[in-house]
Amino acid sequence: MSLYLDANATEPLRPEAREAAVAAMELPGNPSSVHADGRAARRVLETARAQVAARFGASARDVVFTSGGTEANALGIASLRRGRRVLAGATEHPAVLRAAEGAATLPVLADGTLDLGALEAALAGGEPALVCLMVANNETGVIHPVAEAAAICRRYGALLHLDAVQAAGRVPLDAVALGAETMAVSGHKMGGPKGAGALILRPGLDLAPLVAGGGQERGRRGGTEALPAIAGLGAAAEAADPAAAARLGAARDTIEAGLGLPVAGAGAPRLSNTSCVALPGASAETQVIALDLAGVRVSAGAACSSGKVARSPVLAAMGLEDVAGSAIRVSLPWNTPADAAERFLAAHAAMRARLRGAGQG
Repeated sequence: MSLYLDANATEPLRPEAREAAVAAMELPGNPSSVHADGRAARRVLETARAQVAARFGASARDVVFTSGGTEANALGIASLRRGRRVLAGATEHPAVLRAAEGAATLPVLADGTLDLGALEAALAGGEPALVCLMVANNETGVIHPVAEAAAICRRYGALLHLDAVQAAGRVPLDAVALGAETMAVSGHKMGGPKGAGALILRPGLDLAPLVAGGGQERGRRGGTEALPAIAGLGAAAEAADPAAAARLGAARDTIEAGLGLPVAGAGAPRLSNTSCVALPGASAETQVIALDLAGVRVSAGAACSSGKVARSPVLAAMGLEDVAGSAIRVSLPWNTPADAAERFLAAHAAMRARLRGAGQG
């Protein structure tokens, strides 16, 4: 039986999300229709909106459904950046960096966390700014000091967009308490179906749509809502309990102790399910393929690069250029089996033995 340890790319579908998506798929109505079938579809849509809002401390009216985290990030950044210079963390996801094209880079410390001193210095000039910051890094699991960054942004009148795609459902998040203008989440990162995400807005904030259409989502995102994926997103958001996610930390720690290898961001707060571990002398691609052949699914870097494996710019930004091409990411899913650490360590030890025999690792 294979061992799936690539949750940061996509979490396995939760049974609650599957049930909600299938039920929504069987509804014939369009949520914008006024007849009985349309109203039934609308109830499913608004139930999902309320579920997302409840998970992230928001009002339902401030939840805008999108096609996923990439679109949610793009919508938030495009709406907020008008007339403002943009600052983005050095380890942001490619989706954010592309949406924030031309942004000045905010450095990170050696442990991968945002350099708050550099953020304050960048904002001290007084020119209106938009700060784009991920809550947790997709490769290393490093959790940024988001509350502190938000306080600095407020002090200087800067707007804040948060990419919470990896953190959502894994750590407690209250969008209103954090004070960000916009926060992006994705369904399939929480165990929902692929194809739905949400942008959570600061109360009272309005935005111009990237996709104009028939007035759906209060005119903020046109197009008929993907009801099955959205229903699954809502159910997944409700089921993705951060307290349950925290229990994955024991298996993650067992893996790291058993490997005895360098771990990126080991000294920083991290997602409990994520370990970015380097095997000097062995390429990440070689390791991913070797483990895959042994039935263990891991990855290297972001999973949004059309199947490519390349040197990690995240690790390079942390000053880890020497291992940037030899690090793999192990990310434990919500349904991690009890023997996952033992099975991974056995597969990894066998791989290392083969690589040593071939003069690598």
